Amino acid sequence: MEFVSMFCLFAFISCSLLLLHSIFNLFAFGIKKLPLPPGTLGRPYIGETFQLYSQNPSVFFASKVKKYGSIFKTHILGCPCVMISSPEAAKLVLVTKAHLFKPTFPASKERMLGKQAIFFHQGDYHAKLRKLVLRAFMPESIKNIVSDIESIAKSSLESLEGRLINTYQEMKTYTFNVALLSIFGKDDMLYREDLKRCYYILETGYNSMPINLPGTLFHKSMKARKELANILAKIISVRRETKQNHTDLLGSFMGDQADLSDEQIADNIIGVIFAARDTTASVLTWILKYIGENPTVLQAVTEEQEGIMREKEENGEGQVLTWPDTKKMPMTTRVIQETLRAASILSFTFREAVEDVEFEGYLIPKGWKVLPLFRNIHHSPDNFPEPEKFDPSRFEVSPKPNTFIPFGNGVHSCPGNELAKLEILILVHHLTTKYRWSMMGPHNGIQYGPFALPQNGLPIMLSHKTSS
Repeated sequence: MEFVSMFCLFAFISCSLLLLHSIFNLFAFGIKKLPLPPGTLGRPYIGETFQLYSQNPSVFFASKVKKYGSIFKTHILGCPCVMISSPEAAKLVLVTKAHLFKPTFPASKERMLGKQAIFFHQGDYHAKLRKLVLRAFMPESIKNIVSDIESIAKSSLESLEGRLINTYQEMKTYTFNVALLSIFGKDDMLYREDLKRCYYILETGYNSMPINLPGTLFHKSMKARKELANILAKIISVRRETKQNHTDLLGSFMGDQADLSDEQIADNIIGVIFAARDTTASVLTWILKYIGENPTVLQAVTEEQEGIMREKEENGEGQVLTWPDTKKMPMTTRVIQETLRAASILSFTFREAVEDVEFEGYLIPKGWKVLPLFRNIHHSPDNFPEPEKFDPSRFEVSPKPNTFIPFGNGVHSCPGNELAKLEILILVHHLTTKYRWSMMGPHNGIQYGPFALPQNGLPIMLSHKTSS
C-alpha cells in the first residue's frame, strides 16, 4: 500500500513537472517564434543604405509600405532596422513605451559626436543634460540675443547681394554663426575660424561607414573631431581662468551644479552644433523655394513683416527687432510649419530596442534600430489632405495628434526648437522686407544626402529692393 502511495505521488509530481515543462515550452515557443517584421536586409553590411540615400526617400518608403505594410525591416548604415509609419506607432516608440527604445544614431555618428552626447542617453543623465540645454535655449534666455541674431542675419544677407549663391551653403554659414553665438556667446571669436574648419571636415563623414582607415572619410572626420575637442578644451580653460558668469550654453554646461567633465561638455557641444546647423539651414532653403514659387504666400508674408516695421516706426521704436515683434508673425509661423511638414527635413529618427520587444505581433530584437518615419506621417493624405500641395493655411487649425512631429516627440524632442524658429523668423523678416530673389536654372529637382534639398542647394540671385 505504501508502494502504491509512493508511486501515485511520484506519478503526480512527474505529471505536474511535465505539465509545467509543456507550459514553459509553449510560452518559450511563442516568444522564440514571433516573426521578424516583413522586409529585406539587402546586401551584407551595406544593406539598403544606397537605395535610401540615393533617391527620394518618399519613393523608398512608399515602395516598402506598399509591399510590406506600415511596419517593415531593412538594413541601413550598418544597422538592422525596423521602420514604422503610423502616428500611433510613432507615439508608442517615442512617448508611451519610450523606456524600451533608447535614442541612438548609426555607429559613425555616435563616434563622431561622442558617446556622452545627449542623443545617446536615457534616465537621470539625459534629464540633467536636457535641463541644462533648455536653460540656455528657453525663451527667457534666447530673448536676450534677438539683436545679436539680427546682426548676424543682416550681415549675412548683405554679403550675398548681387551674386549667384548656393542658398543651402549660405544658410549653413548663417545657422553655424547663430549656433556659435548661442553656445559661446561672443567668446569664440579667437577660435571661430578653427572651429568652422574642423567642424566642416567632421561633418563630411557623418553618414559614412565607420571604417577608420587612412584615406576614408570616417578617418578624416575622426582626426578633425580630435582637433575640435582640443579647441573646445582651450575655450573651457580660458573661461575657468576668467571666472565670469555666462548665460550661454557653455556657461550652463560649466555651472557648478552641472558637474560635467570636459569630455562630456565637448561631446554635447559638438552634438548641439550638429543638431542646430544643417536642419535649420535646410528649412530656410526650402522656405525660399516655397515662397518664391507661391507669390500669394510671399505677398502675405511680406505684408505681415512690413506691417511690423510700420508699427515700430509709428511708435518711435526704431527698426531693431525685439522678442515681442517675433510674436506678431502668425503667417510667417504657418509658413515655417508648412515647410517643416512638406520638406520633412528629418525623414526619420533613430531609436534602439533595449530588450526584445513584441510590437504589433512582430519581434524587434534587442539592439535593432527602430525608425519612426516622420516623412510618411507628414505626407499621408489621411493626416494632411493634398499632402504634396504647399498650403500654410492648413495650420490655421491644429493638426491631429501625433501627425505633426518635425522636432520629434516626448522627452527626447528637440530642446532647441525655439531657437531654430527664432533665427528663421528674423532672417525671413529682413529677407522679405529688403530683398527680392530669383531662382536660377532648373529648380524642380531634389537632391538627397542625407537631407532632402532643392537641386544644387537652390542657386539664387539676391538683390536689394531699393537697387532695382
